[in-house]
Amino acid sequence: MMLPEACVANILSLTSPADTFSSSAVSSLFWLAGDSDFVWEKFLPSDYKSLISQSTELHRSFSSKKEIYRCFCDSMLIDNARKLFKINKFSGKVSYILSARDVSITRSDQASCWSWSNVSDSRFSESAELITTERLEINGKIQTGMLSPNTKYGAYLIVKVTKSAYGLDLVPAETCVTSKNGQNVKNTAYLCCVDEKKQQLKRLLYGNREERMASTVKAVGGDGKRREPKGRDDGWMEIELGEFETREGEDDEVSMSLTEVKGYQLKGGIVIDGIEVRPKFIN
Repeated sequence: MMLPEACVANILSLTSPADTFSSSAVSSLFWLAGDSDFVWEKFLPSDYKSLISQSTELHRSFSSKKEIYRCFCDSMLIDNARKLFKINKFSGKVSYILSARDVSITRSDQASCWSWSNVSDSRFSESAELITTERLEINGKIQTGMLSPNTKYGAYLIVKVTKSAYGLDLVPAETCVTSKNGQNVKNTAYLCCVDEKKQQLKRLLYGNREERMASTVKAVGGDGKRREPKGRDDGWMEIELGEFETREGEDDEVSMSLTEVKGYQLKGGIVIDGIEVRPKFIN
């Protein structure tokens, strides 16, 4: 005896988007049930209507909840194009990228320190390029209620290093992710990868400062590992700031930061695109 379509839809709504997509090959009944609004509304974020209203791109009506889900998988700009929102197609987990304009960058309003411009492969209309400063402080915040519950998230600073960069590999920056409910992760990371030729030049220029730099690195702390930016599929690089976990029914505030203020040397040539908050593991 065949189960009623409504019963199959209820079963599918308790699984995952990946299971629902694959179940359509089982039979026409599963195909019909797997297309129902009842199923896909369960997989959409609870605030999906608000997200659509904030979108700078979605100015049309949708024929089904499944169509909305597919649009969210492609990512979209929201909040006056200051954030990018996306859900993973198979898990339904939520990710955000906070643009450089949506985070706090010390002295970013000073033209002698930072330059704002459109970068061709950026997701946003403006990215921030560091001209020169001895104090680098970048801070972002996000509410966990915007994210998927019961999920471990990582926070990543999205960057590029220009050909004229300098002073980025002398002292590691301090990274930190904290929340009001007590989560606290601190570490260190260098702002660019090791370049042997630049390392040799650094020894020539800063030879008499090697001992002081070594003591500064020790003072910064961390676990002793040399963390550097890693390449991304989109052509940018990312520096992991830390991780945190979300909980069902909790709306906590998470602060994410990268700071380098202990080296006391000028640095420049790094482009900031924003901070990405995404699930660390997608099953």
